[in-house]
Amino acid sequence: MRRVALWRKRICHAARRFYTQPHACRVRILGTMTPHFALPQRFKQRAIGLALGLAIAGSWLAIHAWGMFVFQISWTNWPLALAVAGVQCWLSVGVFIVCHDAMHGTLVPGLPKVNAAIGAVLLALYAGFGWRHLRDAHMTHHKLAGHAGDPDFDEHNPADFWRWYATFFRRYFGWRSILFVHTVVGIYWLVLDIPMVQIVLLYGLPALASSLQLFYFGTFRTHRHMANDVGHGFADHHNARSEDFGTLASLASCFHFGYHLEHHRRPDVPWWALPQARRAGVGREVQIEKVPA
Repeated sequence: MRRVALWRKRICHAARRFYTQPHACRVRILGTMTPHFALPQRFKQRAIGLALGLAIAGSWLAIHAWGMFVFQISWTNWPLALAVAGVQCWLSVGVFIVCHDAMHGTLVPGLPKVNAAIGAVLLALYAGFGWRHLRDAHMTHHKLAGHAGDPDFDEHNPADFWRWYATFFRRYFGWRSILFVHTVVGIYWLVLDIPMVQIVLLYGLPALASSLQLFYFGTFRTHRHMANDVGHGFADHHNARSEDFGTLASLASCFHFGYHLEHHRRPDVPWWALPQARRAGVGREVQIEKVPA
């Protein structure tokens, strides 16, 4: 009953947008969103989430260790080094998405301490991020999506990629992350004698590129304002839109985080189930038509 009431509220919200027009009109609902999407049983969701999280984080750590302590970069293996850097960038995005699921409690549903432990460890390894700070900031993002006070949003530059990214970067990459990265680089370079070019190419570049990938596909494209659209191209109060990507392109771009309207409407859905939620119609827009009063 709560879900039915919620969807009814969203339909009414969409309808009210038309009543704000200067001329009188009635609104006729042509189609509604389909809210019926059931997640797997809790034990199955836990098993899938942990298995995928282990595969992503384990691969990320294993390739990083190989790239730092086994691989020796040379002029003859530059193509391989660049390919490894690309894979690490994508896996870094995946690690953050796993942490994101932990923030919502969907990585291991019903076990908040396990979610917090996994998220805290992976965020620290990713870039020295603090678990509570990022979790609280992300919850604020969901409450204030696309409005002033949303830590992921730049209300002064809602359509400018680089200025918005600079704001985004400053808000999240603080002194703790700077200290962490400099410490890791210092140990690798000065103590373990790993060449700086190898550190930059196989550690620094994938990390920085992953932040750009996450921001572009998971924040900018999904929350940016459309200049020629009265409602900025958003379907409802979540101020989010979804990409029209196929499943493979969605996975490659940002681990399905481009299905962003589905995520905001159903934050209880883990990343790997977002394609099913999309097919079920969770992100379908309400279609409405104005007719004379």
